[in-house]
Amino acid sequence: MEKVAIYFLLFIFYSFLGWSMEVGLTLVNKKKFVNRGFLIGPYCPIYGYGCLLIILLLDKYRSTPFTLFIMSIVICSILEYLTSYFMEKLFHARWWDYSEKKYNINGRICLETMIPFGLLGCFMIYLINPLVISLLSHIPTIVLYVIAAILLVIYITDNIISYNIINSFKHGIQKAEKDQTEEITKKVRSAFVRKGFLQKRLVKAFPNTKTSKELLLQIQKRINDAVEKVEKKAKKVETTVENQVEKTKEKKAEKKEKKQEKKDQK
Repeated sequence: MEKVAIYFLLFIFYSFLGWSMEVGLTLVNKKKFVNRGFLIGPYCPIYGYGCLLIILLLDKYRSTPFTLFIMSIVICSILEYLTSYFMEKLFHARWWDYSEKKYNINGRICLETMIPFGLLGCFMIYLINPLVISLLSHIPTIVLYVIAAILLVIYITDNIISYNIINSFKHGIQKAEKDQTEEITKKVRSAFVRKGFLQKRLVKAFPNTKTSKELLLQIQKRINDAVEKVEKKAKKVETTVENQVEKTKEKKAEKKEKKQEKKDQK
């Protein structure tokens, strides 16, 4: 149980570290704070899972830095690719896209991010993880359990809430392939930001990438189709009303003619 608690705390720590790195890079590139990630809390689980995999699978390569470097790249790249793939299948959207970068695979991973994975893997194994383990070893076991339990409850609750919110957000954009357009993202954001803090945080973290003409055309087509359906229904109703009016007029005319005929006979 103590090992499980320690591994979970390592997962949370590295998820927070990854979130901090993402926020820092966004702050440098865009000059503004963006609360990154799928979840509400300040953590990106993909970094936590990646670091746990490196700790569990690659610690035996500690004596051979080059092997550790290469294997860190392989593990993290596979994880990043699979995460991108399954999240896109689940939510019909991407949280990152490297299509414009050189040496990318389906826009999910690229050489530019793979090299840092190797460096971070080595940095973590040789420096960060021994330090974190040393700090955790000084915490009493019962306190360790309490902290891990509290964070686990928060993490699970966060996942449930975040999934429900993003799932509803997914229906706001329907099925989108590759990038989401800035224009559509802003429109969906404005609708969800009004619903509260949790939606606001998640919408701000949702993919905000370059313009996709295909998606805009799809949205426009859906709108045009909907308008056409409404117009057709309106025309049908109008035609039906006109026919009823004509029939009513004809019946009145017939009645008048019959009355007139009776008068003439008399």
